[in-house]
Amino acid sequence: MKITGTFLDEISHDIPHQNWGYKEWDRDFKCMKSIGIDTVIMIRCGWKHWMTYPSKVLNKEMGCFIPPDDLLKMFLELAGKYNIAFFFGLYDSHKYLGLGQEQKEIDISKRIIEEVWTEYGHYPALKGWYLSWEISRKSQVMIDLYARVGKFCKDITPNLPTLISPGIQGAKAISQWVSQTSQDKALSITPEEHEKEWDEIMAGLKGAVDIVAFQDGHIDFDEAEEFLCLNKELGDRHGLRSWTNTESFDRDMPIKFFPVKWEKLLLKLKAAEKAGMEKSITFEFSHFMSPNSSYLQAHGLFDRYCEYIKLR
Repeated sequence: MKITGTFLDEISHDIPHQNWGYKEWDRDFKCMKSIGIDTVIMIRCGWKHWMTYPSKVLNKEMGCFIPPDDLLKMFLELAGKYNIAFFFGLYDSHKYLGLGQEQKEIDISKRIIEEVWTEYGHYPALKGWYLSWEISRKSQVMIDLYARVGKFCKDITPNLPTLISPGIQGAKAISQWVSQTSQDKALSITPEEHEKEWDEIMAGLKGAVDIVAFQDGHIDFDEAEEFLCLNKELGDRHGLRSWTNTESFDRDMPIKFFPVKWEKLLLKLKAAEKAGMEKSITFEFSHFMSPNSSYLQAHGLFDRYCEYIKLR
């Protein structure tokens, strides 16, 4: 099992910015291509007041700051240069969800989809949409949100797939803002509960979502194969494509977040292979696996991964 996709961590709220420009990103896209990455997913186009492109919609409606550079344009150009598919990640207001104002999140999302397709739809590299909200348990509100926004994407671009990357409510599903790294096992979801809830969630995504890539970092390593196999079975049951989000950062350290230990990444890749996953994407190459990363540990992880895929 090889990693053939990665998120682009723009805009993030819990990972330090590397302050890269075109030269640095060009170098990193070239590196991604060299190890077989053929898909990049912009994690989100905006978060609160920050955004990746000069969106008139977000500037007017949400008071977002106009960025000094159009990162979306740059990513689309670089993806085109290296023949890499680009998925556009939607906006997360961090304002409306959970407060009974989900319709406002849906409305702003639809306007962004229209704006992006009008302004950037001519780029050949634009190959899909990423619905950037993350869930792990059943929520009818979130099912409806995914369904309505995903179907709107389909109305605008019938031939482009939609992707989600939910979590698994395991022992490590804990806030990044606390020092502890795990919670009481009694609070973790069982495989039986996970299957029941996601069977219902996936049934509600029909016609709106094409690909589900569960994050693999919230569960213990000895649970990885069982949950990944279960995720693949659920996807097959509902006609959804099953990718896996093989996280390349370590959730076991009190300092959040550093590049993952190679042995841990390898274990998760082997579990994904046994589960028969179609594709492995990661969060996230540029910080945690790239030889260009500001994290020195990422350089070693890149070398070990290249040895694994026999490029060295």
